[in-house]
Amino acid sequence: MISLPAALDARMQREAQLTFFEYMVLSVLSEQPDRTMQMSALAARTAASLSRLSHVVGRLEKRGLLARKRIPGSGRRTTATLTEAGYDVVVAAAPGHVAAVREYLIDDLGPQELAALRRIGAAVDAAIKRGQPDAGSAASPTGDGAVDGRSPTIHPASQPPADTLIVTPRGPAGQEPDQP
Repeated sequence: MISLPAALDARMQREAQLTFFEYMVLSVLSEQPDRTMQMSALAARTAASLSRLSHVVGRLEKRGLLARKRIPGSGRRTTATLTEAGYDVVVAAAPGHVAAVREYLIDDLGPQELAALRRIGAAVDAAIKRGQPDAGSAASPTGDGAVDGRSPTIHPASQPPADTLIVTPRGPAGQEPDQP
């Protein structure tokens, strides 16, 4: 579990000139109908501290991939909005990311192993949620469905939502198996 994020990060940097975390930030924003999210909610969805997220958002903002805007009123509330350039970057990076997840996690597993991975992922997710103070009110920290046989969060408008994109193992010679 430690080497998978590092491998995904290295490949994302090599192929899309983004860190895996930067990709996740852009991807989560791409899921929103208006491509905008409050920074605190974005931090929760990406399992990041506000400090880390703010630093990364600053880098992405300098590259023109997203824009920050202060929410009027009391408090220090800010939104992040994916720009058209950011959307284009996440759309271009998504197929490579899906390919990497398939290669590193899905393709070498059979149907029984994928079913076990789903069960393990659900058990781990439930244990994590039990340990969170606001388990009922917080969104899934990462929003990625990799542990349940789905591709990670990648669903720009040209793609279906990640939670509907099922990834199944390949059979012999790249053939899809009869059963997912």
